[in-house]
Amino acid sequence: MKDMNIPYIAGLVIRAQHSDSDAFAELYALTYNKVYNYTRHYLRDDFLAQDAMQEVYILALKNIGKLNDPTVFIAWLNRICFHVCYDMTQKNRPQNDCQVLSQEILDIVQDPHLDTNPELHYQQKDEYSRLADALEQLPFNEKQVLIMRYYNDMKLEEIAAAMEISRSSVKRYIASGQDHLKERMKG
Repeated sequence: MKDMNIPYIAGLVIRAQHSDSDAFAELYALTYNKVYNYTRHYLRDDFLAQDAMQEVYILALKNIGKLNDPTVFIAWLNRICFHVCYDMTQKNRPQNDCQVLSQEILDIVQDPHLDTNPELHYQQKDEYSRLADALEQLPFNEKQVLIMRYYNDMKLEEIAAAMEISRSSVKRYIASGQDHLKERMKG
């Protein structure tokens, strides 16, 4: 959602915050293609993507009054979009599938020099919880890329297209995200 006129959008946001439905409709018109593209790439289902889009704009409309800085509307909308898509994937994914994918991330971030402890199998549930907490603490782009890659099994090109960034940026976010997860998962 880059290359948009930030001052113009900020003006629309201010008008929408003062109950101007035409201003919100214009914000929608300016952003819906990008939001739909993101949701479709993330969710890999046209119907779910449409549901996600509806949820994104309902949340945006309900909470636009809470947005203190109208110049960050696009970033704010991106965050809403990500959280809606993430929540939808968690609701639609069987618990076992989530654990298998979490194990893939845990294998990447665990310290290979630690001795294997049979009790770790019983502590696996705790590890998933720690991993979820560690993911939440990551910078937004790192968290988003790691979730798309390891939870949604998206290819680098798909992530780049959904986030409108280069493939090399995706790789960089994955590497730095993994490093940050390793640090947070130690101990």
